[in-house]
Amino acid sequence: MAVTASAVRMRLGVWGVRAMQARNFNSERSGNVGSSAGSVREAGGAFGKREQAEEERYFRARTKEQLAALKKHHEDEIIHHKKEMERLQKEIERHKQAINKLKQNHED
Repeated sequence: MAVTASAVRMRLGVWGVRAMQARNFNSERSGNVGSSAGSVREAGGAFGKREQAEEERYFRARTKEQLAALKKHHEDEIIHHKKEMERLQKEIERHKQAINKLKQNHED
């Protein structure tokens, strides 16, 4: 467990760990809806601005990842449909050749 916690600290940094702790603490107290204790962002000030900036950065990165995945999916679909078109064109040519052979055999 200590290794995992240290890995989290190294990856997220001090502020990330504190934000995670603050979120966990806040979720435990969610029963007190009317209490004056709130999130850092609601409190305002420098910490609130920082929290807002981190949330916006997270959602921009998440949106960017989703758009990249969607773009790749569409590109893969285009490649698949082009291959399918080529396959069907070959089938059409094969059928045309079979028809021509039948016509030639019928004429003989």
